[in-house]
Amino acid sequence: QVQLVESGGGLVQAGGSLRLSCAASGSIFSIADMGWYRQAPGKQRELVALITSGGTTNYADSVKGRFTISRDNAKNTVYLQMNSLKPEDTAVYYCKTRVGSSPRWYVYWGQGTQVTVSS
Repeated sequence: QVQLVESGGGLVQAGGSLRLSCAASGSIFSIADMGWYRQAPGKQRELVALITSGGTTNYADSVKGRFTISRDNAKNTVYLQMNSLKPEDTAVYYCKTRVGSSPRWYVYWGQGTQVTVSS
C-alpha cells in the first residue's frame, strides 16, 4: 500500500503562484511515475502533469509553460509549481502514483486538495 499526502492547496488570486507537494509513503519501491490530475466541477478528471522515474515529463496543453512538475526522489515527493494561475485552473487537484513493474502495476491516488483561483 502507498499513501499519498498532499499539501499546498488554497485560494490564490489570478496571476499568482502556488506550489503543491505530494509525499509518498508505505510500499514506495519501484515508483514508475507520479503525477497531478485535476477535476473541476462538472468536468472529467484530467491529467495536469506527469513525471516518470526516468525524468520524462508530460503536461496538459492548458498548463504548459505555466506549471512545472518536479520530484525529489530522496523524499519520495513530487511537486507542482503553478505560476500565472487562471480562474480556469480552479479544481480539486489529485496526486497519483504508479508503482510496480509490468505486468503488475498498482495505482494510488491522494485525497485531493482544492485549488481556487479568484479573478
